[in-house]
Amino acid sequence: MSDTVLRAEHIDVAYEAYDGTRPTRAVRDVSFELRRGELLGIAGESGCGKSTLAYAVARCLQPPARLTAGSVTFHGRDGGESDLSALEGEALRAFRWNKLSIVFQSAMNALNPVTRIGRQFDDIFRAHRPGMPGPERQERARALLDMVGIDPARIRAYPHELSGGMRQRVVIAMALALEPEVVIMDEPTTALDVVVQREILDEVERLREELGFSVVFITHDLSLLLEISDRLAVMYAGSIVEYGPCDRIARGAGHPYTQGLLRSFPELTGERRALRGIPGSPPDLREEPAGCPFADRCERAFAPCRTVAPRQVELPGGGYAACHLHDPAHAAAAAAGPLHEGSRP
Repeated sequence: MSDTVLRAEHIDVAYEAYDGTRPTRAVRDVSFELRRGELLGIAGESGCGKSTLAYAVARCLQPPARLTAGSVTFHGRDGGESDLSALEGEALRAFRWNKLSIVFQSAMNALNPVTRIGRQFDDIFRAHRPGMPGPERQERARALLDMVGIDPARIRAYPHELSGGMRQRVVIAMALALEPEVVIMDEPTTALDVVVQREILDEVERLREELGFSVVFITHDLSLLLEISDRLAVMYAGSIVEYGPCDRIARGAGHPYTQGLLRSFPELTGERRALRGIPGSPPDLREEPAGCPFADRCERAFAPCRTVAPRQVELPGGGYAACHLHDPAHAAAAAAGPLHEGSRP
């Protein structure tokens, strides 16, 4: 059995323009692997392509978004291998929820507001386990609610009768209903207060240890991912700019963008320090960047950053950063000094 459960290679996603102009590449040549039983965090500012990447992997993209390049390979516990990018129709429907499921943003929108919770579980079993008897479906739904810490009697409740945290637990229980091997969680704790957020995260960690599934956890909150992830991918302008073990990134991030994100939130312990945001805004991807997309916001940018796209350079401690600062080919130009010297805080 392969140690890798999911491998995405060279994923490109474009949003077609209704006026016939050039499509916008929202995800650009992204590759990563998810190991069996691990939690891979994907972080970055809003609009950097995190959710689009998740939907591409799960084959949930809707027009005008379109997967234009790349492949996603799934390695099952049974030794089987599936090319998700080639699945269509009934084969794709059978794969979803059985092998890979997704927890979408905003539990209230993910749940049908006019249907009882029990019926929504029932719909999953009817679609994917058509031979399961009614009493067994109901018993399984109750067990799933109990598994995520909700009184099984709430099976007759409507979504609006549950708190935000309870609704999020219901969505997680639904994602685990058929015991998938991979669960993609897209901002699962957005809009929840910090106490409920912690309860949800503890629940996810407990379930992952008990059931053995792997998680792709997407959020803009880098501090949270450093706490709960095994490995981390940092996205900017549709690409992964840094990738590696969380402990290495926490000790010393390699990419200036990751460093900027780390400076943007307070430490829980230690001395007080001034927070520093990242000036500027992400680039407009309707125009292809000539060099590094982060160059205009980077206090350490130098001449090649304007014209040459950075390559992925391996870093001590594992992983890589897509940054000219670590590329020996640009050492002389880097020594000449930054373009923005004195213009950044």
